[in-house]
Amino acid sequence: MNRSPARLSALSLTLLFLATPAFAASPQFDNDKLARIPEVMKSFIAQNEIAGAVTLVVTKDGPVNLVAVGESDRAAHTPMKTDDLFWIASMTKPLTGVSIVMLQQEGKLNIEDPVAKYIPEFANVKTPSGKTANLTLRQLLTHSSGLAEATGDQQKAAKTLADLIPYFVAKPTTFEPGSKWSYCQSGINTLGRIIEITSGQSLPEFFEKRLIAPLGMKDTTFYPTADQQARIAHTYRKNKDALEEASVFLFAGLDLADTHRVPLANGGLYSTAADYGRFCQMLLNGGSLDGHTYLNPDSMKLLSTILSGDLKTGFTPGNGWGCAVCVVREPQNVTGMLSPGTFGHGGAYGTQAWIDPVKGVAYVLMVQRQNFPNSDASDVRKGFQQAAADAIK
Repeated sequence: MNRSPARLSALSLTLLFLATPAFAASPQFDNDKLARIPEVMKSFIAQNEIAGAVTLVVTKDGPVNLVAVGESDRAAHTPMKTDDLFWIASMTKPLTGVSIVMLQQEGKLNIEDPVAKYIPEFANVKTPSGKTANLTLRQLLTHSSGLAEATGDQQKAAKTLADLIPYFVAKPTTFEPGSKWSYCQSGINTLGRIIEITSGQSLPEFFEKRLIAPLGMKDTTFYPTADQQARIAHTYRKNKDALEEASVFLFAGLDLADTHRVPLANGGLYSTAADYGRFCQMLLNGGSLDGHTYLNPDSMKLLSTILSGDLKTGFTPGNGWGCAVCVVREPQNVTGMLSPGTFGHGGAYGTQAWIDPVKGVAYVLMVQRQNFPNSDASDVRKGFQQAAADAIK
């Protein structure tokens, strides 16, 4: 039977939806094996891979194991604490993805819509061949748009997400939209702007009122206060065999508490392991927590289904992309202990959260280190995740 590429794509998407796993009950754990997690993390500290870490294993019933090891400030010998804050970078993206899905659930948008429906300037974006790009929200969510990026200076000068849009639409896309996968920060920030337009709230307001406050994520913010800044773990980079202090490049020279700087939907949040664990717990519960429903079953399925089709995607083999989340299609190497259908996201400085609906567990890792060769495939992530998975009875 002959099928057009469009029909094949639709059929593949239908099969993926049908294959989406149900959310399992909370597993039981071997406490002796859970106790090995901090020992594994201490081995990476001894190797000068990281200065310290906070790890969290959480089920739909709540935290199972929350541990801090090492130091948040090596020079001052300040012990890492479980409530220390971290720049979670691209772990912001799943909150953006969840927000988009919430708005679709409410009938305010659809991921198949053209971006120009919400931001008219996008009607003028061309492809490399000169055609009208006709970008869709789905392409932004799955990093298949090829949308141009703003420069670092342009981003730092911006006060709002709206300020960034002219830079995104000023150039042709870098490839024919939908033809390949290429990690795209401008696409996610455009989605942040669409959240503002369709909700009538700024992105920080929407996050706070719809996710952060209801979930009790009291230390998750674009703009950490002075008290919160005092709890931010220091950033390090590896130089040969030693760690040296570094900075968060995204905010270098900026006042973190300044609410007049752009709230980046792609990577602007600071958070704690416990806070992000609440977000993961909600997702493990199929979109509900403490009597409040954030996503219905159809929305959960949309969020965590591979929407990138057969495109070869990064940052590690065997994965596809859903609504601004990475989805494990074929577990291997750093994802080898995860189930097919596990979804989540990492951050540039080594943080990671995976939600495994088959095993009914989520893994949250908070570290703060620059220049991993590939933070998504780091031995630190693999070591933590393997130790935690091994503790499941």
